[in-house]
Amino acid sequence: METSIQLNQGNLQEVGSHMPVPNYNRESNKTGIVHIGVGGFHRAHQAYYLHQLRQLGEDSDWGICGIGLREADAKLHDIFKQQDHLYTLIVKHPDGKIEPEVIGSIVDFKMGITDPEPVIAHMAHADTKIVSLTITEGGYNFNPTTGEFNFNNPDIQHELRHSNDPITVYGFLTAALKRRRDNGLPAFTILSCDNIEHNGDMTRKMLLSFAEMQDADLAEWIGQEVCFPNSMVDRITPVTTNTDIETLVQNYGVTDAWPVTCEPFIQWVVEDKFSNGRPAFEKVGVQFVPDVGPYEKMKLRLLNAGHSVLGLLGALHGHPTINACIEDQTFKTYLRAFLDQEATPILGTIEGIDLEDYKDSLLERFANPNIKDSVSRICSESSAKLPKFLISTIHDNLATGGSIKFATLVIAAWCYYSDKGMDRHGHPIEIIDAMGTEIHQAAKQTTTDPIAFIRQESLFGDLIKNERFIKMYTEAVQKIYQDTNIKKYMKDMI
Repeated sequence: METSIQLNQGNLQEVGSHMPVPNYNRESNKTGIVHIGVGGFHRAHQAYYLHQLRQLGEDSDWGICGIGLREADAKLHDIFKQQDHLYTLIVKHPDGKIEPEVIGSIVDFKMGITDPEPVIAHMAHADTKIVSLTITEGGYNFNPTTGEFNFNNPDIQHELRHSNDPITVYGFLTAALKRRRDNGLPAFTILSCDNIEHNGDMTRKMLLSFAEMQDADLAEWIGQEVCFPNSMVDRITPVTTNTDIETLVQNYGVTDAWPVTCEPFIQWVVEDKFSNGRPAFEKVGVQFVPDVGPYEKMKLRLLNAGHSVLGLLGALHGHPTINACIEDQTFKTYLRAFLDQEATPILGTIEGIDLEDYKDSLLERFANPNIKDSVSRICSESSAKLPKFLISTIHDNLATGGSIKFATLVIAAWCYYSDKGMDRHGHPIEIIDAMGTEIHQAAKQTTTDPIAFIRQESLFGDLIKNERFIKMYTEAVQKIYQDTNIKKYMKDMI
């Protein structure tokens, strides 16, 4: 198109002639939810659910104020300021159909890293009833093996000395909750939306550990007053590309500096336990249940683990995307074997879920040719993901005598990936991991000590002591180091 409309509130009516836009008065919104970690997933998931609810004419008290606690959040903050916090959600269907829609549920965005006080004040305001989190596994500051809070983090040490100068999510939460308590306001709910099993329980444990060191009386109040519902979230949300931005301009005549793309599938299962009210999310398909545990475990051990299986093996083979992996019959068959033989047996029965249908749907979702989810995104921060997604399955199957061969090959591939940083063709692989240096140092010792990688107790726990695993891992990793044709070993196993 020759001309393009800039996405903002003033142009919303004009944009509405090209795609669906909010039908509600955004200025009337109170910000009942403060959300820390406004990435693509939050915008495709929680913010989308709330937008749907507002489209029904419901819940004007639940607008979202986004919070950025990282320097990387400054770019989105600036774009949001230019676009009046509006953005386009682009749903990509497997048949090539594309459905863009302007989302208006985020009404404010504040940068805590530059000026903590306005963020604390907003969280402490009477209108705020929920603080939700999408901060990725690494943001929770726990040791993945012990599950205990990491007090050695320099930012945490700073916050314990300077409670009014927070840096991490824990510093901000305690500062805001202290202010609410001192002002006689009820506590807000803290709602984790991250891929961590028992994410609410984990958040509670971590926050109380921190608060007890900072202010024991406050910790006691938090323990009594704050609810931490567990939740399971699901929607594949790849990284936005320049092509996505250009598609909006060319096909719809709308300029959006940072749209979000996602698959059609969406799910949110939440424990119905809130301190100070909640939106009527059940009206737009959110499932409220007494116990989220089985749904969490299912999703983490099947979808998230399945993603990691494809990601790490695919990276070594040279597949660029998850759908390219599924288009390769060997990868598709291998993934299904892992899901059937290693992941499913430890799940048991889950009410209302047919696991065979669920696994069928996963393969269909992974195969969506329009999502093109990069293996690099899936492999990023593997040190935070794999202990929960995959290594836990190995532990469980070792305890029951179940199969571990498919998962073990993935761990061996991860070692080579971390050591060499290249695929079988010698092409470099970008490794994004907070523990990247530490993992690389362990992995590069493999040629002289085949099990050096497994000696990382924070990742693998006591697997180093299990003879069955060590024998299988040693054979797998030595094969890969001799010949990186990972597909050959996959074929041998299926």
